[in-house]
Amino acid sequence: MAIDLDLRERSELCDLFTELGPDAPTLSGEWTTADLAAHLVVRERDLIGSAGIMVPWFAGFTESRMEAQLRRHGYQGLVDLIRSGPPFGPMKIAAVRRFANLVEFYVHHEDVRRADGREPRTDRPDLDDALWGMLTKMAPLMVRKAGVKGVELALVRDDGSERRTGSGPDQVSIVGPAGELVLELYGRRSAARVVYDGPDAAVARVKQADFGI
Repeated sequence: MAIDLDLRERSELCDLFTELGPDAPTLSGEWTTADLAAHLVVRERDLIGSAGIMVPWFAGFTESRMEAQLRRHGYQGLVDLIRSGPPFGPMKIAAVRRFANLVEFYVHHEDVRRADGREPRTDRPDLDDALWGMLTKMAPLMVRKAGVKGVELALVRDDGSERRTGSGPDQVSIVGPAGELVLELYGRRSAARVVYDGPDAAVARVKQADFGI
């Protein structure tokens, strides 16, 4: 039976939340594990409160909803809600859930793992393949959003597979395992283990770009 990788990431993240407690650091800015757990609950269970996740103007409102969820449920209550999976709605459809959650839960799992000093996981070829598939689909949108002009960007997986996107006279490659490429393009540059190759000025422009969805 095929493993639902997003559910595995969810479960293992919840295990780590419980192990480390509410005050552990993460790679999500100044958020602690309690803040990150509240974010995941609001994202999945509070349609109105989650507006600030995508629209910065509402960020303060979303933060207040996160604080309210933490007061209401407590840290372990939030973890239990995350572990129970999405509530009734579109995210109950497996294909929708996988598409919406695999990268989200992978990145946040690594936010907690890496902030705790843990090494990259090297025993998950199924996860690597799934993340690569997602990344190659999202890359054109991410590059357009970041506004990287005049550069053809090549994402090069450590097995030699690559996905090129963008156009221009300069070519820049970002090389690494699939999961590390995901972390790089989702703003975890302090932790992502990737290598850049290309003209210095073009590489600098790519490194300054704000990727993400």
